[in-house]
Amino acid sequence: MSDAEVRGRFLWYELMTTDLEKAKAFYTAVVGWSVQKLEPSEMTYYMWNRGKESVGGLMDLPEEARRMGAPPNWLAYVGTPDVDKTVDQANRLGGKTVVPPTDIPKVGRFAVLSDPQGAVFAVFTPAGSPDPGGPPAVGNFSWHELLTTDHVAAFDFYKALFGWEKTDSMDMGPMGIYQMYGRQGHTLGGMFNKPKEMPAPPHWLLYVRVDDVNAAAGEVKKSGGKVINGPMEVPGGDLIVQCLDPSGAVFALHQRKSAAAH
Repeated sequence: MSDAEVRGRFLWYELMTTDLEKAKAFYTAVVGWSVQKLEPSEMTYYMWNRGKESVGGLMDLPEEARRMGAPPNWLAYVGTPDVDKTVDQANRLGGKTVVPPTDIPKVGRFAVLSDPQGAVFAVFTPAGSPDPGGPPAVGNFSWHELLTTDHVAAFDFYKALFGWEKTDSMDMGPMGIYQMYGRQGHTLGGMFNKPKEMPAPPHWLLYVRVDDVNAAAGEVKKSGGKVINGPMEVPGGDLIVQCLDPSGAVFALHQRKSAAAH
């Protein structure tokens, strides 16, 4: 597989939670995914499916992570042609290894890392060629936002690992600069310094595209989650809402402007 096919692409998204049944019911109601159990598997693992396409996975929050105080969370997997080289490079650049390079038979090889500011992400080399990709459809993850303590240093770290380039940036006044980034001419998300009053450590916030943010936010509340910010319009006219699922994992929803106009 060529470097250009995989490097720097978001390839997989995994929810690690303390209540699988609640999570299945919640995201099915809010996002419209279906759930499929992975068989045979050494552990209980479910796939989130959008039609026939798998967009991510669901598993129990590992015991070790619970002991270390990790809350339920979404983890993004970013493509690399060589997991081991990327892990070595990340450690040299001030990152840390959380889970060392590990093979998943017939699926690929992955590792979990934290960046120099402490945000956790995974790197992944798929066993086969990934789907060609394209603009995110409803039900796909459509924006990848890093809330950090030093977005300039964070961007340099990820650029070195994944070849990401700066796209637009936006001055948010007292909140500072919102730096967008992408690959091969496509914007993937943004990075900014989180406000001091936000208690959470640096983290990735992942947005799923929905038809109607307001309806989805209503479903979040009805299904046992919480809306923590929004729904609101962002520059350019898209609508977003940031939420907690019933077990406390943070995620966000995103509606394109074209859909908002209808």
